[in-house]
Amino acid sequence: MTKLMFNTSNVPFIDRDEFITPFDRLFDQIIDKHYPEVTDQIGVKPYQGSAYPKVNVYEYDDKVGIVAEIPGLTKKQLNVEVEDNVLTISGDKHSVWDDAKAKVLRRELKQSSFKRSFTLGELLDGDSVKANFKDGILSVEIPKTEPVVPEKHSIKIG
Repeated sequence: MTKLMFNTSNVPFIDRDEFITPFDRLFDQIIDKHYPEVTDQIGVKPYQGSAYPKVNVYEYDDKVGIVAEIPGLTKKQLNVEVEDNVLTISGDKHSVWDDAKAKVLRRELKQSSFKRSFTLGELLDGDSVKANFKDGILSVEIPKTEPVVPEKHSIKIG
């Protein structure tokens, strides 16, 4: 017979995110400071390591793609919207299983919500964003637009 013992009173709890997040934030600040053209050219701030969900940002000739891993949620629990040239991905997870008859020994599954925003640059079309969610992966496509070239006209000197 196997006997399970749970004695955690002497073991300090280290939250991985609390430990890693300051390093992510420092890295993000260094990249922003030394390579500001990345944000200017792409129009999305790809270095936000402390934010959730974690994302990959891809640039193509005609669009920018954002891929986010969001396990445990359904399509109905997600929201993708653009307002004032800011793309926001948000979600709510409020259906965590719980059994009133059982004594909870450890609780890691949490009811939670998140919101992650990306400021879109002038060369991205926030009105034509497409999103797809399948198997816990959210894919967002933001088409690029042609830069507006200021019109040149001659002024008649009187």
